[in-house]
Amino acid sequence: MMVPNTLIEALGIEVVTLEEGYVKATMPVDGRTRQPLGYLHGGASVALAETVASVGAFHLIDQEKEATFGLEINANHVRSKRDGIVTAEGHVLHRGRTTQIWEIKIKDENDKLICVSRCTMAVVPRRAE
Repeated sequence: MMVPNTLIEALGIEVVTLEEGYVKATMPVDGRTRQPLGYLHGGASVALAETVASVGAFHLIDQEKEATFGLEINANHVRSKRDGIVTAEGHVLHRGRTTQIWEIKIKDENDKLICVSRCTMAVVPRRAE
């Protein structure tokens, strides 16, 4: 699942699994996602984590009546990475009426932890267009 003309497309993020309460997505570590010293940019990791939480949260709501937005996110950058692919797996920890809390772990190809994040999503009524 690629969403054209979005940050998701710009960073090369691909959602590979979408199930109730679980999302798995990949992102390349390349010129789009590196910081000037050549390492994976922490902001790219956070963008991947929030994408996973956003996709997962949207999947759990009444999409005709509600929308979801990132309310808060934190991230611990555990290990650096210069190239290859990172994979994010997100699980819903709390599914409330107005908020959801997601935990996202980003790992490398060797299953080594790169980043761990927690994202709180707001669930709000959709406005008439």
